[in-house]
Amino acid sequence: MGFNIPFTIGKLETQKKKAESFAKFFISHKKSQLDKYLLDADMNIERKEYQAIVAKSLIINLCFLSLITIPALIYKNLPWIYGLAFTLVISFFIFFIQLSYPRIYSARKSREIERNLISVMQDMLVQLDSGVPIFKIISNISESGYGELSREFAKVVKEINSGEPQIKAIDKLANRTGSLYFRRVLWQISNCMRAGSNIGIIIRYSIDNINKEQIVQIQDYGSKLNPLVMFYMLITVILPALGLTFLTIIASMINLPEQMVRIIFIVIFLLVATIQIMFLGIIKTKRPSLI
Repeated sequence: MGFNIPFTIGKLETQKKKAESFAKFFISHKKSQLDKYLLDADMNIERKEYQAIVAKSLIINLCFLSLITIPALIYKNLPWIYGLAFTLVISFFIFFIQLSYPRIYSARKSREIERNLISVMQDMLVQLDSGVPIFKIISNISESGYGELSREFAKVVKEINSGEPQIKAIDKLANRTGSLYFRRVLWQISNCMRAGSNIGIIIRYSIDNINKEQIVQIQDYGSKLNPLVMFYMLITVILPALGLTFLTIIASMINLPEQMVRIIFIVIFLLVATIQIMFLGIIKTKRPSLI
């Protein structure tokens, strides 16, 4: 997963340099959730720098869209206020997407981590039972195909190789990750290493707890899915079928123009297709992170 700010052009470092004049208007003394999301994204950027990039993008969008829409409406003898309204709506829509993107990126990354978390912990347990040292286990996982989890462990390996103590490197990963389950596992591992306890026992206990949480999530997912399926059947199957039947009867009774009937059919088709796409999106977002 790469962190690329939506609706922007160029590399992040280039955008930071171009937005330096805006950064002085933002204060970053107090911590906020945006700091946490940017830290989880592992990007070399401060909160005020990111806000400056977004503010600069907003001004560019306002100017660019105004120069296109307002003259075009004036040329067509239409009220220029419509162009201004369109410019404001689109520009601020892009602004809020860019401002919330770190949170969205962090959530996606957490879901990717949690999807492979049980497999990684089982892999760690097998290697621990075989007598493999914890650093070698972390290194092996970083070279395996566990997606974001492998990349996160690769950062830990890099920090340890540069002289960082193992416990401190694991704690730093726990503090910056947005996944609650992964954070708990890392804290338990670091506490075990401090106390000199058997890490394998903690890993087994964590696997059991996450398996139980996985079952709870699946049951909750099923309870949410039932009303969604009923809504889907009602809106995309029953109502369109009845509507088309009544429309056909009414059109033949009052002799509606053929062109109008075609337009109504096309509108119904597009509406049903849109609802189906929205339904698939809802199903994807409601899916538990541990499966």
